[in-house]
Amino acid sequence: MTTIIKDFVAYQRNTARTAIYPGAGDKHSYAGLSYVALGLSGEAGEVAGKVKKIARDARSVIADADRGRLADELGDVLWYVSQMATQLGFDLDSIASANLAKLRSRQERGVLQGSGDNR
Repeated sequence: MTTIIKDFVAYQRNTARTAIYPGAGDKHSYAGLSYVALGLSGEAGEVAGKVKKIARDARSVIADADRGRLADELGDVLWYVSQMATQLGFDLDSIASANLAKLRSRQERGVLQGSGDNR
């Protein structure tokens, strides 16, 4: 049976049910925060590795199977992002909304491109 998630809060609530690691869900736990930060980094690395192999082994031609494998890895990345938000005591809807507001502001000010957090 496939679970349909309609929003980030529901997704986050569901991922918390599968979070089994030291300090899971405790926003004051460094062990929990470090676990999800390292997991996020590892999963992002797996995404990058699959993209690299498309360039190396498939001459940069992205096959449907590659898309499927990347989607699976992105799901793992999303799980860790969700759990990191939980560890920090934030909900994903708030994080997503704040990010869109930041991007809109940068777009309006003509500073989407460039570097630095405070542009």
